[in-house]
Amino acid sequence: MSLIQDSVDSSAPTTATRPRTYQVRTYGCQMNVHDSERMAGLLETAGLVAFDDAGATGELDGHNQPVGPSPDVVVFNTCAVRENADNKLYGNLGMLAHVKESNPGMQIAVGGCLAQKDRDTIQKRAPWVDVVFGTHNVGALPVLLERARHNADAQIEILESLDVFPSTLPTKRDSVYSGWVSISVGCNNTCTFCIVPSLRGKERDRRPGEILAEIQALVDDGAIEVTLLGQNVNSYGVEFGDRLAFGKLLRACGEIEGLERVRFTSPHPAAFTDDVIAAMAETPNVMPQLHMPLQSGSDKVLKDMRRSYRSAKFLGILDKVREQMPHAAISTDIIVGFPGETEEDFQATLDVVEKSRFATAFTFQYSKRPGTPAADLPDQLPKEVVQERFLRLTALQDRIAAEENAQQVGREVEVMVTAQSGRKAAETHRLSGRAQDQRLVHFSVPEGAETPRPGDLVTVTITEAAAFHLVADPTPETYRLRRSRAGDAWDLAQAESCGVPAASGQSDGARPKVSLGMPVLPVRTA
Repeated sequence: MSLIQDSVDSSAPTTATRPRTYQVRTYGCQMNVHDSERMAGLLETAGLVAFDDAGATGELDGHNQPVGPSPDVVVFNTCAVRENADNKLYGNLGMLAHVKESNPGMQIAVGGCLAQKDRDTIQKRAPWVDVVFGTHNVGALPVLLERARHNADAQIEILESLDVFPSTLPTKRDSVYSGWVSISVGCNNTCTFCIVPSLRGKERDRRPGEILAEIQALVDDGAIEVTLLGQNVNSYGVEFGDRLAFGKLLRACGEIEGLERVRFTSPHPAAFTDDVIAAMAETPNVMPQLHMPLQSGSDKVLKDMRRSYRSAKFLGILDKVREQMPHAAISTDIIVGFPGETEEDFQATLDVVEKSRFATAFTFQYSKRPGTPAADLPDQLPKEVVQERFLRLTALQDRIAAEENAQQVGREVEVMVTAQSGRKAAETHRLSGRAQDQRLVHFSVPEGAETPRPGDLVTVTITEAAAFHLVADPTPETYRLRRSRAGDAWDLAQAESCGVPAASGQSDGARPKVSLGMPVLPVRTA
């Protein structure tokens, strides 16, 4: 008999009766979201299927656990950036302990940045965890799960460096109309507050041809939007000696037929050069949207953070971007309460935020992370001081965001429809999507007009604005729908998931649910 057959618990209803199910729970940044797509792809390649919780009753048992079916495998893809990441993980693991008691064949795996950092600690604090793996060996997940089942013993495998580039692994994409594409992993910066370099390692760059081949494969599969990912995307090319490589990559994306929207995150102000701004402005499918992390407006704090730029340089970059792309929406990251931050320092941050006019800001209270230089700095601020400053900053940014959004009223925008709707969609009957500048738009479909599919594009005029979204209630005359290949791909994916034939006019070949690793360019033969 095979290893899998020998190792299965005959009492568990997961053998011949049905395939084993899995669920991946993701915390953290876009890099983690993309890593989770790879974990899902690996598990499906190994024969598991995504868990469908439609059978849950909504009731809770005596341990506050949902009554109903549970996944056979639960994978936590963790983040270690915030201080409460540990508590969140161990709280969730504690709740799953009771579920596992009543499901003997169930397995729990923990991966990602927190696993890389905590290593043996996870298994000591939660001995019911079956597998612990790090950021450098995502591809080992199925083998570790099978080994844990066969040996009836927890498997812990943490590598200190990357074994294979993640993009060579199978991937199950969350969306058919939009996709993440990693251009690099790791980071060469030494920001004192950041634990990422020690968990993700030094920067490793992919070759441009590999990146473009993956983008082309996504487009061939129906996607019309990609987001280029890296811890510091604009330092891309340093590893192979081309400091202008990122701008060249953006321009090359403009040559891919069928690719309508290109985004990227996140750049570093210190390495953001004029050639990248020019590439953004001159490449039609690169969107007028930029995420530029500020972190602090105080030059003293920036120095303590080892952020190798100052506020004047930061504001100068925004001026150059807006000079070439007047309608660009700029977002940022800001940390409040860094050790030693004075009221004067904080006021400098407020001043830069006022001048920057960010469309969106992701604001964080400083979180002390063991293992980072900032954790050992003197003058750690009291929680109440940090909280009070945080509230002042968010109040300022909320006002600015509302003012910036108010200027969008009356503008005609093209919106790519997403599968997710707003919280009030049932009441308002509005659909949702993203404008080219990434602003969230909730829009209605005029009576008698055709309803778009996720991935289709609609052109509407903004009629209302709030701090965090825009609203468009068009008339039949001001509503235009453009059906897209991405919408066709959505239809096909929905048909496949329901086991029904594809709609007429679409390919009747099955679109692969899992992309089997890095696509390769075809070799021409004579």
